[in-house]
Amino acid sequence: MRLRFSDALLDGSELFPALRLLDGTVRQENQVTAVDENATTAEEGLAGPPRTADRLYHDLTTPEEIRSVRMRVRTMASGVVAPVAARIANGDERTDGFPRDVFDALAEEGLFKIPFSTDVGGDGLEQPATATAVAVEELAYYSNSVAAIFDVHCILAGNALNQGSADQRDRWLRPIVGGEIVGAFATSEPAASSDLSPEAVQTTAVRDGDGWLLNGRKRWITNSVVAGMIVVLARTGDRLTTFIVPVGTPGVTITTPDRKLGNRGQITADVVLDDVRLGPEAVLGEEGGGLKIALQTLTYGRIGIAAAGVGMAQAAFDHMAHQLRTREAFGGPLAANQHWQFLMADRATELEAARDLYLKAARRLDSGIPFPEPEAAMAKLFGTRLSGDIARDAVQAFGGFGFTYQRGADDAPGPVEAIYRDAKIGEIYEGANEIQKWVIARQIFGRDVTG
Repeated sequence: MRLRFSDALLDGSELFPALRLLDGTVRQENQVTAVDENATTAEEGLAGPPRTADRLYHDLTTPEEIRSVRMRVRTMASGVVAPVAARIANGDERTDGFPRDVFDALAEEGLFKIPFSTDVGGDGLEQPATATAVAVEELAYYSNSVAAIFDVHCILAGNALNQGSADQRDRWLRPIVGGEIVGAFATSEPAASSDLSPEAVQTTAVRDGDGWLLNGRKRWITNSVVAGMIVVLARTGDRLTTFIVPVGTPGVTITTPDRKLGNRGQITADVVLDDVRLGPEAVLGEEGGGLKIALQTLTYGRIGIAAAGVGMAQAAFDHMAHQLRTREAFGGPLAANQHWQFLMADRATELEAARDLYLKAARRLDSGIPFPEPEAAMAKLFGTRLSGDIARDAVQAFGGFGFTYQRGADDAPGPVEAIYRDAKIGEIYEGANEIQKWVIARQIFGRDVTG
C-alpha cells in the first residue's frame, strides 16, 4: 500500500518543514525562524541537500495557485520520484523499461490533471501552463526522465489533443488526463527534426476512400513503447496534417528502444507506419493545419524544457553548495575559496533569471498568446544551457566522486553525474538551441532578414 502524498499538507510541511515558505522561513508554533544553511536532512542523498532556492528565490509575482502546485508536486516528487531516481538514471532502456510505477503514482496523485480544464477531468486552473511548467521543474529536480515523460504525455500529446474536436477530446484526452493511457507525440524523423517543413517531412498520409493511409518512420519518439495513442505529423499533399494513431492499429510497429547517454527513463524508439489505415475521425484539427498545431505544441514544450533545465540546474547547485560548505580542504571548507564564492554568486544570479524567464513565457501563454516569443526561445536557450554549465561545475566541485555513479568502497551513489548526463539533451530536443537563437534573432531583425 503506497502512501498518497497528496494527503499531506499541500505546502509540504509534514515532510519537509523548511519548505513551507518559499522565502526560506518556517512558521512553527506561531514563530518564524530562519532556515539553517548548514543543516542536513534525514533524507540527505535521497530527497537531496537543503534547497537554496527557498532562501534566495522570492516568488512574488506568481499567484498562490501556482505556489500551491509547486509545493504539491515537490511533496509528491520527494516521496515518489527521489527514492527511484538513481534506478531510473542508471538503467538500461531495453531491459529496465518504462518506469510504470512512477507514471502510475503521478496519475494517482492527479498530476496529469494540472494542465487541463474540468470538462476533460482536469483541475481547471486559471494559469494551467504556468502550473504545468512549475510541475516540470519540481519533477526534473529529482529526475529529468520523469519530467520528460510528464512533458510529452501532457504538454505535447495532451496539448495537441486539446486542440481537437469535442469527441476527440473526450475519447483520447480524458484518459490521458486520468493516466489510463500513455500519450506520445511524433514529429521527428530520420531526416527531419528541427526542420518540419512539408518538404522535409517524409511520412505521408493519402486519401483512402473516406479515410487515410499512413506510411513513414518517426524517430526519437518518447513513450512510444508503452503509448496507447500517438499524435503523428504527416504530409498531406503540399501541407502537413496531424493524426491520432492508436498504437494497436494494424501496420503500427514500435522498434527496439534507443540506448542513450542520459534520460534513460525517457524511453524513445522509432515508430514505423506501414499502410496504416485510419478513419476520417483520426484527423486532429483541420486537414492541412498540422504545422500550426505542431509549432504551437512545441512552443509550449520549449517552456517545459526550460523549466526542466532550471530543475536540474537547481539540483546541481544545491548539491554543490552543500559540498562546498561541508568539504574540508587546506584547513577550511571549500566555500572559503573566493573562486567558489564568486562562481556560486554568478550561478545563483543566473538561476534567478532562468526561472523568471520560463515563468514569464508560461504566463504569456496563459494570457492567450499561442506563440510567446521571444520569451519561450530565451527561456529554453538559457535554462538548458545553464543546467549543463552548473552540472559541469558540480562534477568539478565533487572531484572524483562527481565523476562516479557508484563508489566501490561503500556503494554510495554519485550525487551529480546523472544530472550531468541528463542535462545535455535539453540543448538538443524541442528545437535545438541553435534554432532558439534563430527565433530570437528573427524577433530582432525580422523575417525578411533572417528568413
